[in-house]
Amino acid sequence: TTLFRSSGGGGSGQSEDGKRDPESEDDVVNITFIDRSDRRIPVRGKVGDNVLYLAQDNGIELEGACEASLACSTCHVYVNEDCYDKLPTPDEREDDMLDMAPLLQMTSRLGCQIILTRELEGMELRLPKATRNFYVDGHVPKPH
Repeated sequence: TTLFRSSGGGGSGQSEDGKRDPESEDDVVNITFIDRSDRRIPVRGKVGDNVLYLAQDNGIELEGACEASLACSTCHVYVNEDCYDKLPTPDEREDDMLDMAPLLQMTSRLGCQIILTRELEGMELRLPKATRNFYVDGHVPKPH
């Protein structure tokens, strides 16, 4: 079954369970997460969704300890090559955080920096086997 839970919440079309339907089918972006046990999890997102929050809203274990403030690398993912080239180049702050991520690969990105576009239809995001959590300024993340 394909799940659909929009990241970002609020706005028109939101039901009481937090799910938001896209304005139209043109806004739908189907992606697949591959978890640490190689389970493929299809997710139906929409244009403008942040991949970190979309994963969390769909029960996928993508931590995001710094809550998308570019202060950790716990939302590190591997993007399939076809879609990696369609993403904007990572900025210096994202590159700095990726440098601290274990098991870095050529297609590594931070999930919090990937915003869905129509061009990312069919994107596959694999979760690395390990992440490293660096607490910044004593910040302790809340459990999800």
